[in-house]
Amino acid sequence: MLRKPGSLCLVATLVAALAAPAAHANWALNMPKGVTSMSKEIYSLHMSMFWWCVAIAFFVFGWMIVSLVKFRKSQGAVPDTALLHSTKAEVIWTVIPVVILVVLAIPATRTLIKQEDATGTQLTIKITGYQWKWQYEYLDKGVSYFSTLSRNSDAARQLGSGIDPDSVPNYLLSVDNPLVVPVGTKVRLLLTAQDAIHAWWVPEFAVKKDAIPGFVNEAWFEVDADKPGTYRGQCAELCGRDHGFMPIVVVAKTRDEFEAWLKSQQTSQKQASAAGASTTG
Repeated sequence: MLRKPGSLCLVATLVAALAAPAAHANWALNMPKGVTSMSKEIYSLHMSMFWWCVAIAFFVFGWMIVSLVKFRKSQGAVPDTALLHSTKAEVIWTVIPVVILVVLAIPATRTLIKQEDATGTQLTIKITGYQWKWQYEYLDKGVSYFSTLSRNSDAARQLGSGIDPDSVPNYLLSVDNPLVVPVGTKVRLLLTAQDAIHAWWVPEFAVKKDAIPGFVNEAWFEVDADKPGTYRGQCAELCGRDHGFMPIVVVAKTRDEFEAWLKSQQTSQKQASAAGASTTG
């Protein structure tokens, strides 16, 4: 029997994708544990529900398999009409799922409430989404700037550029001006957009929030004090033709390093404003 050329192409594509090392670079079966207290709590809740599902599946399918094998017609089994209309059995298989749902709903509700609680924040940053970049404003700090796709990624993505994307570090996941935050500090985010709907998503923070024109959404995160580093995300809302080219990069610094960075940004932006004012004057 001859296979269709389309089927052969599909199989060859899948094999090539699975064999390529790059295909395995960021591929994972489970959600990341993250580097914030909230992300770890969400991960713990996720795993708890996963194992509940595994236990339920093991019980249900196990009972089904035993019933099919042990009580098959060839063994002379006769249907139990009493069980088919047993009020006791119906009550049991109704009450048990309800109890399980309540047991799971309590910690889930507690986590959802905590996830929306932005009280006690120490730093507030306004994030505005544009096609196709982000603007970060440190409220009451006098610091504001845009973050766009890095030049080397932007050059490599162009058709006919001749640049191998695999040769570009963090291809399509690097920016010119990352968001800088201090570790061990509760950071409040105010998200909006200028044109289309965007979504600010950093998996390691367990933060994914829509940025909607004319509306302000709120989120928060606190990077663990022992987890300074660089964390990457992407716009998670289809916002136009170049949606895939507006990544998010967050650099978490120690508090001293952050204060030094903030002062340098304040000084440079004040100087730029003064120079602009003198030119226009």
